[in-house]
Amino acid sequence: MLFCLIKIYAIYICLSELFPLFIPFSQILYIIPNMEKMKPLFKTYAKYLKFFAAAVFIIVFSLSAFLYFNFYLTQGTGPAGSQIPAENFKHIWSEQKILLLGIGDSITDGFGAPAGYSYFDRLIANPPDDSCDIKGKNLSVVFPNLTANNIAVSHTVSRQHLKVIQNFPVQPDDVMGIIVMTTGGNDLIHSYGRSAPKECAMYGASLEIAKPWIDNFKIRLDEMITGITEKFPGGCRIFLANIYDPSDGTGNTNELFTGLPHWPDGLLILAEYNKIISDCADSFDNVHLIDIYTPFLGHGIQCKKFWLKNYHFDDPHYWYYMNIEDPNPRGYDAIRRLFLLEMIKTFTTNNHNSSEPRA
Repeated sequence: MLFCLIKIYAIYICLSELFPLFIPFSQILYIIPNMEKMKPLFKTYAKYLKFFAAAVFIIVFSLSAFLYFNFYLTQGTGPAGSQIPAENFKHIWSEQKILLLGIGDSITDGFGAPAGYSYFDRLIANPPDDSCDIKGKNLSVVFPNLTANNIAVSHTVSRQHLKVIQNFPVQPDDVMGIIVMTTGGNDLIHSYGRSAPKECAMYGASLEIAKPWIDNFKIRLDEMITGITEKFPGGCRIFLANIYDPSDGTGNTNELFTGLPHWPDGLLILAEYNKIISDCADSFDNVHLIDIYTPFLGHGIQCKKFWLKNYHFDDPHYWYYMNIEDPNPRGYDAIRRLFLLEMIKTFTTNNHNSSEPRA
C-alpha cells in the first residue's frame, strides 16, 4: 500500500510539472472523501486538459508539416524528364570526326555526380545502371568517330568561360564540334549574399544596379559564341542551356534551409539573363537553346508544396544537389535527355550549318 502511494505521488509530481493548474497535493486528502462535491472542479480541469491536448496537437502537426514541406526533399527513383525516341538511335547520324566539347560551370563539369553520371558523361555512354528506357541512346552510338573533352570548371563565371574559349586551340578542318555549354548561373548566385553584389557575383543586387552587368553578359556571350565558332573551321553546333531556378518560380529562398538571404529582384535578373541566352540562340544559326529552366520548375526547394502551380503530381521530387545550385543524379539525367532531344532535332533533319548571326 505504501509503495502504491509513493508511485501515485511520483506520477503527481510529473503531472504537476506539465500542468501548472494541477490540483495541489495537499488537497488530495480532502478530495478523495468528497468526490461528489469536487465533480465541478474536475470538469473545469478536464476542459483545460482538452485545450492543452488540442494545442499540443496543433503545434506538433504544424511543426511536422513545416519540416515535411521545407526539409524533407526526397530525390525519387527511376528516370527523370522526357522520353527519348528509340528509332533515332537505330542509324548513324554522321561518320565525320566529332569532338564533343563541354564548356562552362559546375553543371557541365558534373559537380556532385558520381563518375559517369554527369549529363556530359551520360551523353557519351550510359552508366551501367541507367534506366531501361534510355539504354543505348547516347552519342557514341550515332557518332562512331566521337571523341570528348570536358573543359568546364566548377565555381567559374562567364568572364572565366570567355577566357577558356580564347585559350582553346583551333581544331583540324575535318573535325566538327558539338559543344554543350552552361554559363551565367554562377554570375547570379555568387557570392550567396555574403558580400556586396558585383559583376559576376550579383546575388542581392537590385535590377537597376545589375543592368550594366547584364548588358556586359550579353556582350560576353556573343563573344563566346563567335570565339567557339572560330575554333572549329570544320563547323560546329553549340547547345546552350539557360539557367534554372531552385526556388521553383517563387523567389522564396527558404533561408533557414539554404542559407541564402531573400533577394527581391532575383527572379527579375534571372529572367534578363535567360532572355539574353534565348536571344543568342535566335541570333546564331549554329546555336541551339536547351531550356532547362522550365522542366526544373517544381523540382527545387518547393517541390513538396502541392498547392503551387509548378507542382508535379507525377514526380514531386527534388532534382538538385545538397548545395542547391547543382543537379543531383536524377537532375543530370533530366538534363542529358533535354540535350539529346535537341540534338535529335538538329542532326536527324537537314539544317543549315551557318554560324553567322541571322539578320
